[in-house]
Amino acid sequence: MRIALVASPYPLEEAPSPPLGLSYVAAACEAAGATVRIFDYIVSSYTPEKLAQTLDAFRPDVVGVNSVTMNFPQAAAIVRDVKQHDPDIVTMMGGPHVSFDIDNTLRTYPELDLIVVGEGEQTLSELVPVLTSPEEWKNIAGIAFRKEGEPFVTPARSPIEDLDALPLPARHLLPVSRYLALGYPVSIITSRGCPNKCIFCLGRRMVGHKGRFRDPKLVVDEIEQILALGFTRINIADDLFTASKRRVSALCDEILRRDVRFTWSAFARVNTVDREILAVMRKAGCDAISFGIESGNPEMLKRVRKGITVEQAREATRLCKEAGITTHASFMVGLPGESPETLRDTARLAEELGIYFGYHMLAPFPGTTVREEIEQYDLEILTDDWSLYDANHPVVRTSRVSPADMVAFVRTCDEILDRQWQEVLKRYENRQCTPHEELLVVGKKRMHLIFRLLSEDIIEQLEAQDAPGADPAALFTPAVLDKIGGDGSFVSWTLKTLIDAGYIRYESANGSSRLYWTHNREVDRLPVA
Repeated sequence: MRIALVASPYPLEEAPSPPLGLSYVAAACEAAGATVRIFDYIVSSYTPEKLAQTLDAFRPDVVGVNSVTMNFPQAAAIVRDVKQHDPDIVTMMGGPHVSFDIDNTLRTYPELDLIVVGEGEQTLSELVPVLTSPEEWKNIAGIAFRKEGEPFVTPARSPIEDLDALPLPARHLLPVSRYLALGYPVSIITSRGCPNKCIFCLGRRMVGHKGRFRDPKLVVDEIEQILALGFTRINIADDLFTASKRRVSALCDEILRRDVRFTWSAFARVNTVDREILAVMRKAGCDAISFGIESGNPEMLKRVRKGITVEQAREATRLCKEAGITTHASFMVGLPGESPETLRDTARLAEELGIYFGYHMLAPFPGTTVREEIEQYDLEILTDDWSLYDANHPVVRTSRVSPADMVAFVRTCDEILDRQWQEVLKRYENRQCTPHEELLVVGKKRMHLIFRLLSEDIIEQLEAQDAPGADPAALFTPAVLDKIGGDGSFVSWTLKTLIDAGYIRYESANGSSRLYWTHNREVDRLPVA
């Protein structure tokens, strides 16, 4: 059994990192006896022609594609391209969007053969051996497909109780050097399950309300494996990392006992941290926490069942500052019953806290309470164009706040931040910025350049006449400038940093020279359309 798993394209603005869920799926498929490859289009370009070449090179029996609501249209298009290239390939998809929009997905996308519903690892252990035998699918819990032309859903599967029994994510199948070059942290989970009932979130329904925790020793084993790949920063992607202070302490103690040195971040709730737990986390390397505060209006927090108070938000952020942990807060715009007054309350709190913060538009994803019980709320959903469900576009309205109002509110806040950034850029150009500001400007420019090199397959297309003893960065800079333009000295410096770090290497043959990404070279060197 040969299975190709596809990481769908993801925009730079959404901080692309190595796909954790797909890596777990890959590990489950390998454990079930399949030969697995990951086609990663997060850090490389996607075209139907390129997909066709990779399919011909690997010849999979099955292609699985992952997505969230935001990039579901792209994922569905990839499935269509697979079927157009080879109708005999079995296509499957998993993730929160298709798990909670089964009927519509199967009716709208005939190219998709099968949906894995909810947590997929145990389902795949039973499904993989029969993937090419559709007559057997009815016996597998936790999937959906068409039976006699109609959507058919098998019995639901309970959440996986023993997370320690799962194989570790198959990161060896990822183009690691590309992610190292891009610089975003790699994600891990230490638990699954969310006890909270926020009406806009899928966490509770996707992974269950009961917290299921991994053995801290096994978590640190995984951390050491990640660090051995070259990563130095990790993001703990649990829905609620601080659900159990006792478990957080045990994990931090294990990190300290082994003297594993790295920096990390986590998601938490403002009512689950205190001075003691923050001190332990900071000592173990945690330097950033993200809180979903959502609104500065007390009644709004009750309406969306957030389960926190404004005062708890103030206290949590104060304690983080005291502990030396950088804090970020996320606020939502367009929640049920949103009004000019509630927006002002939110803006006031965001400014008052004195921390990093960002605004996101409410996106009522399939499966959320707010979408399924929309008639109970002062809220109207305006579109099911999933590509707009990126939290940056208004897709709802309330009786007192229109989409234009939401855009104007966020724009006003963004304009303040943009003016501050433009002032930093001006100081940078005039050589008057601080070392920290210079680091920010150069880092942002470098990241955008590297993402273009990755997402447009620039490195794979470069070729130069062989010049023994030449500096590879200088040799290939003109070819990069021909393709994407820019500042020659900055392009040359960026290439040099990538080559010096070992993310890109240089080779010569038959009088010509080429560059290539180092990890997973057999994937990276597949033909480029």
